[in-house]
Amino acid sequence: MSVGRIIEFLIKAKRRTYAGKGPEVNPSRPASHDLQYAEGDLLYIDTYLGGYKFAGEEALWKKGQPFWAMNYCGRTISNEFDGDFLKEALLNAPSEKPFRGPEKYIKGAFTYQCFVDGDFKWFSGYEEIHKENMKVYECIFHGGEVI
Repeated sequence: MSVGRIIEFLIKAKRRTYAGKGPEVNPSRPASHDLQYAEGDLLYIDTYLGGYKFAGEEALWKKGQPFWAMNYCGRTISNEFDGDFLKEALLNAPSEKPFRGPEKYIKGAFTYQCFVDGDFKWFSGYEEIHKENMKVYECIFHGGEVI
């Protein structure tokens, strides 16, 4: 299966789970939030702990075998944070760097920015949201192929 097809599946899965306000499935660990999407022999699972301060992992499987994963850890810095704005930014994940959101997304007083080094096979990055000139959210992430 081509990387392009896998990225297309990953973006679709993100849009149908957390970013798209999709339903949670039964938690895999105590107090975890789990979301998943499947299509054919591909499976996507996003599982995270916490809320205002959180850590989690997104992963992909083909025919029951894991082949890609991304870990993330972040926090809300201010009560001015808007979770719906974050989800809206994440809905716009670009196919060139489908890890979180676009390099920049602005709506009203909020600005989302995402910085990524690497490619689909091995990457690290950081995202943040500002309301006007105040940082209200930040998250670091990294991942790549699992062999």
